[in-house]
Amino acid sequence: MVLFPNAKINLGLNILQKRTDGYHDLETVFYPIGLKDGLEFVENKGNKIKFSGSGIALNIELEENIIVKAYRLLAADFKIPGLDIHLHKVIPFGAGLGGGSSDAAFLLKGLNSYFELGLTGDQLKNYALKLGADCSFFIENRPTFATGIGERLQSIDFSLKGFFMVLVKPPFAVGTKEAYAGIKPAIPHFSLSDSIRQSSEKWQELIVNDFEASVFLHFPKIAQLKVKLLEHGAVYAAMSGSGSSVFGLFKGEPEIKEDDFPADCFIWKELISE
Repeated sequence: MVLFPNAKINLGLNILQKRTDGYHDLETVFYPIGLKDGLEFVENKGNKIKFSGSGIALNIELEENIIVKAYRLLAADFKIPGLDIHLHKVIPFGAGLGGGSSDAAFLLKGLNSYFELGLTGDQLKNYALKLGADCSFFIENRPTFATGIGERLQSIDFSLKGFFMVLVKPPFAVGTKEAYAGIKPAIPHFSLSDSIRQSSEKWQELIVNDFEASVFLHFPKIAQLKVKLLEHGAVYAAMSGSGSSVFGLFKGEPEIKEDDFPADCFIWKELISE
């Protein structure tokens, strides 16, 4: 079976409060985009997992791979044979795009379908949640208002269809621990669920990513990318999640060339179609 796990962006991200378990309550909007990895699995006769990769190198041990962890979760409860799994990695790491979470969620969905396990969407979400807070989003993979630590999901009637998106990631990642280091939780003046309903011309004023204040301080190059997107006419630009990527939303295709950004940046352009 061949699957194409897609990335997501965060439209706004408010850190509301620190919890007694050490995590933080937040609110954000997850939105799926067209940037995709390629994931294939086939049964093997060895009853073991064999993993291979291409594209961006993973450089992690087999059992640390979130895709392998997803397989192990289902194999512990269902009789699933060994698999040869190949991942062609396109979605950058440490970018706030959910690439690893998407790969794992798509494998869960793929195994459920291929081996006719009969798991419901809610059951798949429960498995996905064991792998990461944003992993369960990719089970339904549609615009979602997320709260809690990102695991409480509410589908919303919201669309960026017709916007042109430019996504830029510098050649370095931002670790989650680094991103949270300078966070000062606070209840926002405007609820994100209300702000996204406003005219897009107001988004830059109303919708924020709370990670930007601390991340931009330590990684000014990311702040510069955001400024460039706004200078090119983006109606809204922001970091995605706690990673190093920045995206801009435009009313039409902007006159942006590859050399408008540093040569070592990853750039993705997309007319959002749904």
